[in-house]
Formats: sequence, structure tokens, C-alpha cells
Amino acid sequence: KLIKEFKPDIIHTHASKAGAIGRSAGIAYGKAKLVHTFHGHVFHSYFGKLKTNVYKNIERTLALKTDRIIAISERQKLELSKRYRICSEDKIEVIPLGFDLNKFNENKQEKRLLFREQYNIAENEIAIGIVGRLVPIKNHKLFLDSIHEVKKKTKKKIRAFIVGDGEEREHLKTHARELGLDYVNGDFSLEKKATIHFTSWIKDICRVNAGMDIIALSSFNEGTPVSLIEAQASSKPIVTTKVGGVSNIVVPNETALLTKNDNLKEFSESLLKLVENDSLRQNLGNNGWYHVKDKFHYTRLVKDMDQLYQTLLQ
Repeated sequence: KLIKEFKPDIIHTHASKAGAIGRSAGIAYGKAKLVHTFHGHVFHSYFGKLKTNVYKNIERTLALKTDRIIAISERQKLELSKRYRICSEDKIEVIPLGFDLNKFNENKQEKRLLFREQYNIAENEIAIGIVGRLVPIKNHKLFLDSIHEVKKKTKKKIRAFIVGDGEEREHLKTHARELGLDYVNGDFSLEKKATIHFTSWIKDICRVNAGMDIIALSSFNEGTPVSLIEAQASSKPIVTTKVGGVSNIVVPNETALLTKNDNLKEFSESLLKLVENDSLRQNLGNNGWYHVKDKFHYTRLVKDMDQLYQTLLQ
């Protein structure tokens, strides 16, 4: 009904559910070009084989009637066309995400002091952060296991900050207890220091990043993880699993250390390397801003999208 009233020339949908509903309505309308953006996908590590195949078949059917599919990384394009056969390669346009990144590069020292004062982090403590939903796909268990390993092997003081919330929160707290890692929730007291902080969601991520010394990501699967783009814009070094579109947004060994999926030995050793090596942390962090400041800026996204729309309308 809304589409018929508005009479659009282009209908552009995003993500799985909205994409299915929006394109179905667009197909019924029949007078608009259809564009769909995959921000990630649910084709592995989310569901069992049967349910996954149902989702694949839905996407394949919708793709037949979609004029252009947008992938947000080259890796995702390869997965959609070759690995999962959602549509042909020539139907896919790669348009990376774009953000207002300047705020992550401004007043970093001031933001750092504010965050570290709030959480009582001493200057000689290494703060390690992971940002995202607390859900199984993010594999925070690997992060906790790695913190446990690093604590056993370093003489430096480390603190870990799990920023986000979700269904896995209580399971992760239980796992931390099993590892002997002390933790506090968001309602901590300034006097109490713990190895793990469950902060819940924090809106001002640029302040969080400024307060950190290392940013981590331990996921089983990712599209284009925004937290890693923001970490680089904040000039922070990264330890991450090499999954999904991660390789397309970081520079291995220049802005980030990449490890195999769910590999405790590699992940913990990379984390330990950054904890122990001040100059490596500094160098990887400094490279981050120069890598993302143009490539993932919103002005580039707007330009790319405008060009695609103009081509479709012609």
C-alpha cells in the first residue's frame, strides 16, 4: 500500500527479514528497480542445515527478481556468488559501508582520560575491549579463554571490557567464574577492579575505543564488522578471527593480527604479542586511521550509491 502511494523508481532493502518483505512487495508492485544490500548473511554458523537451506532458497528466489545485489566486501561477493550460489557474479555490486569517522579521531586523549577515570584504569594497565552483541555467533568464549591464557603468561596488568549485551551474558559470566576470572557488571564501584568488566551497551563508542589499548573480535562469522572499522578510526590495534569480510577491512600485520577461526592458541598468542609489545601496539594503531579515513567514510558511500542509482535509472 505504501509503495503504491509513493510510486518509487527504486526500492532498496537491507538485511534478511526486511529484504524479503520489501522485495516481495516490490515484485508485486512491478514498477520499480529492486536493490538489496547484504550486511551479513545467515548461511553458516547460525542454524542447522535444513533451516539454512530454507533461507538460501528464499534468497535465491528473491535474487531472480532483484536488479542489483549489493555486497559490502569482495569476500562477501565471492561467498554470495560462488560459495552459496545466491545469484550470478555480474548481478553483484561491491559497495563498502561508510560512516562519519572523524569523531573517532578527535579529542582522543581527552576521551581516553574520561573513560579510564570512570573505570579506574591505571596508565600501566592494558585495557582490551570487545564490542558487540552477546550471542553465540560472536564467540565471546574464545575471548575469555584468551584473556585467561594471557593472564597466565604476562607480568603486565590487563583488564578486559565486554561492551554489549544479549542472550549469552549469563553463560559468559558462568564461564568467567569457571576460568577463575573475577568480573564486575556495569554497576561496578570505582574502588573495585576486576579482570573482566561486563559494561552492557555504551552509546559513546568513540570514548570506549579511546580508553582501550587493544580491540578484539572473536566471531565465527561476520559480514563487515563495524567495530573494527571504528577501532581503526580510533587508531587502535586489533586482534581478530579471519572470518567473513574481516580481511577486506583490515590490513593484516599492519592494522590487525588475524587468526584462524576459533583457534585459542593463535588468538591468545596474538593478544599476548600486543600486550607485551608497546611499539607494535603503537604502530598498528597509527596505521588504522590512514587505512579507513577515506575508504570507509560516508561521503564515499554516498557517491558510490548515487552512481549505482543513476545507472539503474538509465
